[in-house]
Amino acid sequence: MSRATAKGQASLLDETDRVLINMLQGDFPLVRKPFADVAVRLGIDERQVIDRLQRLLDQRVLTRFGPMFQIERIGGAFCLAAISVPEPDFERVTAEVNAFAEVAHNYRRDHALNMWFVLATENPQGIAETARRIEAATGLPVFLFPKEREYFVEMKLEA
Repeated sequence: MSRATAKGQASLLDETDRVLINMLQGDFPLVRKPFADVAVRLGIDERQVIDRLQRLLDQRVLTRFGPMFQIERIGGAFCLAAISVPEPDFERVTAEVNAFAEVAHNYRRDHALNMWFVLATENPQGIAETARRIEAATGLPVFLFPKEREYFVEMKLEA
């Protein structure tokens, strides 16, 4: 398997970075000093683990490092949403939609509904409120696709 990426970021990673990324996908220790625990397993010190993660985030090799929650268990909500965006307006609408803190995972699709994103809000009412605010900002209707059933897909990407 090639380690090169579409963006040519393979040269940004050394072997320790690769082991760190692979180790932290689903195996982050739930202890008082988790980075120290990771450091012991990698044979480096805690500061190096933290610095490596920050460098990988700064270089956008990693776009996010943090826990994944089932937001419904703490009173929040997720909802898949889509918009049909006229092609000449796509960049403008993308910027407007992405400006909302409640928006994650915004993707272009080859479909009549060509912009798909996830809304994450602090409570279920926040989904409709955020959709209305996006409609007001973009001038386009937002279609909501609430979750009907949940599947667990443990996707890990080898670095």
